[in-house]
Amino acid sequence: MEETSDKFDFAVVADDREEVSDDLLAVYASSGDEAAFEQLFERHRRRVARIVGRFFNHSERVEEIVQEVFTKVYFALADYSSERGPSFAAWISRIAINSCYDHLRRVRRRAESSFTEEDGDLVRAHLRGGAREKDMESAVISRDLAHKLLARLSPDDRLILTLLDGQEMSVADIADMTGWSASKVKVRAHRARLSLRRVLSDFL
Repeated sequence: MEETSDKFDFAVVADDREEVSDDLLAVYASSGDEAAFEQLFERHRRRVARIVGRFFNHSERVEEIVQEVFTKVYFALADYSSERGPSFAAWISRIAINSCYDHLRRVRRRAESSFTEEDGDLVRAHLRGGAREKDMESAVISRDLAHKLLARLSPDDRLILTLLDGQEMSVADIADMTGWSASKVKVRAHRARLSLRRVLSDFL
């Protein structure tokens, strides 16, 4: 008698994998189907890496947090339900942002100490219009400086500014992602911009 399996046979439907919804993959993955979870990983890895990359600029740290995010996703799959709220993409993005927030709170002091006098000179040059992004190298320098400047802010300030400006999320989206009210997001955004101006004023 032929045995039946409660796992999804992705080998049979390899050509149609893109047609399988995230929600269905999540159901199978939560039941222990490794192939289903691998497919979710492949679909959403770049999304998670982009989010993490907005907060951290070292590839090793980004990869470490990406792996941490998917570990959390794996163990939380049983709690996911599209009927209770956001899409799977939004759900996994929330986990990624919360993981970044946790890391920001743990590494803030170490990040502050990494800001050198040379970095300060580069910031002053950019603020005074003496630097131009003529090539890829200067663009990379600018991104690195932005990370170091933001590292001088509190985790809450950095989170808000990164989501608003880096991720270009709306106040409503941030409120939904963080669980804060829209008014709280606006107040924190205002305070974060004031904090950033104070940091920048040190170099003028």
